[in-house]
Amino acid sequence: MGEENINFNSAEENQTDDFLHVASVKEDWGGDGRGRMNLSGRRTAISKEYVPRQYQFFDTNTLPEEHGWRVNGMPDNVAFGSKRSLTWHDCGASTSKVILPPQFEAPSGFFTGDLEIFVLRGAIQLGEWQLNKHGYSFVPAGVRVGPWKVLGNEEVEILWMENGFLKYKNELNNHPDTRLHEFIPALDSKLLPWGKTDTVQFVQASKKWLRKDANGGGAWLLSVLPHYDGKYLEIQSYNEEGYCLAGFFDIGDYRFGKDHCLYSPSFTTIPRQKTDDGSLFFIRVDRDLSKLGTVLSYAPGDT
Repeated sequence: MGEENINFNSAEENQTDDFLHVASVKEDWGGDGRGRMNLSGRRTAISKEYVPRQYQFFDTNTLPEEHGWRVNGMPDNVAFGSKRSLTWHDCGASTSKVILPPQFEAPSGFFTGDLEIFVLRGAIQLGEWQLNKHGYSFVPAGVRVGPWKVLGNEEVEILWMENGFLKYKNELNNHPDTRLHEFIPALDSKLLPWGKTDTVQFVQASKKWLRKDANGGGAWLLSVLPHYDGKYLEIQSYNEEGYCLAGFFDIGDYRFGKDHCLYSPSFTTIPRQKTDDGSLFFIRVDRDLSKLGTVLSYAPGDT
């Protein structure tokens, strides 16, 4: 692991047992951290230091893979998986692409940080619930979940998103102070209706909400229709993380295709966006995009 993870581990050792009340990172667009997504100020697989107002796109399949990965606190007999780190923050928040082998099984328990899961391929059992391809789950810190088991004879590939330092505790009950009302055990995105997007720049697109957080941001699927052309640059007044599930999307000179990841810090200027064939994305944003001024069309030279 890199230097950034050494910093994570050092800070993790200094945590108290009062993990449910650890303050979230204050959003760099002026938010107060109520959304607990901690998307501000992240480093990425292609930038070991945080670069403000600079978008970053990269192919996740070209990243180095860490083998022998297992959540801290899980028993020694739990099979190792592997992961590719995509984005991370010194507070411990991170997004990774995780692969779990067919023999993976883990006992029930809870995590010491919020966890989001989005299945890219394969299927996994979480207690009495099953997550298949494009299935989503949000597990708040302290909510007991499991046992876990990969289903079938094929490995499962997951977007694994932590909002802080994560440790697994093999417990029989929920933590008494957990936010159980926010728990999303298993969501089949194929059954959700498509709706309108929140910004005028994406009138040729549809959106499926997966989760809305306290700031009005959250996680969703975005489907962009063929022949979309944004025509202008955009200024994005929020932090965004995204993953291409199908198709492609040209962002300036960059062809953002399947399995590519994006990280866009707040107040980034994004080049012209267009697609011939359409595309499907998993998106996370830490602000309510329906508010005026969150996304601004920008034509250089206009007065």
